[in-house]
Amino acid sequence: MLTCYCESESPPQLSSEMPSPMVVHLHLHLHLLPLVLLVTALTSSPPPSSASTADLPIFREAPAFRNGEQCPNTTTIHIAMTLDKNYLRGSIAAVLSVLRHSMCPESIAFHFLAAHRRTDLRRTVSSTFPYLTFAVYHFDPALVRGKISSSVRRALEKPLNYARIYLADLIPPTVIRIIYLDSDLVLVDDVAKLWDIDLQGRVLGAPEYCHANFSSYFTANFWGNPRFSGTFTKRGREPCYFNTGVMVIDLWMWRDGGYTARLETWMRMQKRHRIYELGSLPPFLLVFAGEVEGLEHRWNQHGLGGDNLEGRCRDLHPGPVSLLHWSGKGKPWLRIDSKRACPLDGLWAAYDLICRPSLLSSILFGLGTRSGRPGC
Repeated sequence: MLTCYCESESPPQLSSEMPSPMVVHLHLHLHLLPLVLLVTALTSSPPPSSASTADLPIFREAPAFRNGEQCPNTTTIHIAMTLDKNYLRGSIAAVLSVLRHSMCPESIAFHFLAAHRRTDLRRTVSSTFPYLTFAVYHFDPALVRGKISSSVRRALEKPLNYARIYLADLIPPTVIRIIYLDSDLVLVDDVAKLWDIDLQGRVLGAPEYCHANFSSYFTANFWGNPRFSGTFTKRGREPCYFNTGVMVIDLWMWRDGGYTARLETWMRMQKRHRIYELGSLPPFLLVFAGEVEGLEHRWNQHGLGGDNLEGRCRDLHPGPVSLLHWSGKGKPWLRIDSKRACPLDGLWAAYDLICRPSLLSSILFGLGTRSGRPGC
């Protein structure tokens, strides 16, 4: 876990206690940020491959992560993510961060949703994480055909961006609880702490941000029509914005309550009346805002990718941090490769397994290499 202190706040007091390995590890990365960014920016692009995955990124093999002695024998943590070519590098870094900070990494099962090239993507994940328990499910873009409206950013219009709506339908019914994670984030804490959070009988848990201007997520058409604006009047409490990139979901309650159909209803309504502007987020707000189990903000330090238009650099919010999220236009791997990295992008680079013709990054981060791949 990482803690951010603003300039106006008092620095932490020194302690005679030894810091935890996790804190030492994170402090090491903070000191190495300039070197990390320099090494990553100066190395050349990944070498081509002759396999069918030639246009996919090539990654170094991650080390094997094993369970600690205190791990329970029966608990499996289920995590869902999407996989595609453009965000694959981010997904791989996210998986590595989860495993690296988990006390029980062998007790984690990943469920990946992919719209295309499942075989190629499965092969990439398997070769990068040979010991990982995972499955890749097909997400049919036809499920959202005719339901997606134009958004402020084209990436938000991709069908796979809506796959999280269909988790309960695509993942086996034996899985009754899941953590959904976006592909542009890394964890710096044990995911078991997020998994163990009590949802208090609610379908969904996520950090809420009640200071945000909730009304701005919907158009004048929405607020001017009592049929729409009255949606939130019967909620348990005042609706607040929450980011859908980190969610803990009770899949049994989701299936039982037909929440996929509820979300689809609002997507169809949007096509007819243009009641919002921003991708897959507003349907979640319309269905769940005011009924979300609020989690600590440490579990989604979001907005590090800037806004949806310019993607400028941003600082950490004050307080403890367990998860760093580059939501917004600016993605760390793109900024690093374009030599326009933001200061915090170095924290993401510590989990980047991209294969480059340099051994220095492997030495820095203690990552394994893949035989037969030049420069890895």
